[in-house]
Amino acid sequence: MGNPVQTAVVERVKAVAEPLCVSLGLELVDLEYLREGPSWVLRVFIDRPGGVVLEDCTALSNALGVALDVEETGLAPLMGEQAYSLEVSSPGIERPLKKPADFQRFSGQKVKVKTYAPLPGDPSGRKSFSGKLLGLEGDTVALESTEGPLVIPLKAIAKAHLLADF
Repeated sequence: MGNPVQTAVVERVKAVAEPLCVSLGLELVDLEYLREGPSWVLRVFIDRPGGVVLEDCTALSNALGVALDVEETGLAPLMGEQAYSLEVSSPGIERPLKKPADFQRFSGQKVKVKTYAPLPGDPSGRKSFSGKLLGLEGDTVALESTEGPLVIPLKAIAKAHLLADF
């Protein structure tokens, strides 16, 4: 998200949403604020051990909706009179891995990792890797791919998510 207003909205909403999630026993996984056609959407992804249910999404949507309507949240100067839709949902079975702790928590699971640039020393020039997540070692992610073990610096990761295993 390159737009500074979108980035500022996401950061401000995160500051409001995080304590609400904690109070409801939920984990804030990700936030998106983007234009979809003529409309703006504020999408909030939540999780909890065992997964979220509709009641979790409803509870956070209600609490966050009220909190965001309060002018003191600081969103009015960022968003102006811009209308938006608030959506709260599960991150799904191919949950994104955003925080360093996610790479440890989901160790042993199949993942897909995309890097900003090819890894140094990788003659293939690839930027996309998949395999079994071995965990977090300092500031690097260990991955067992079909080509063998990989070590990917956290700062090199553009996106990462779990892979559904059917």
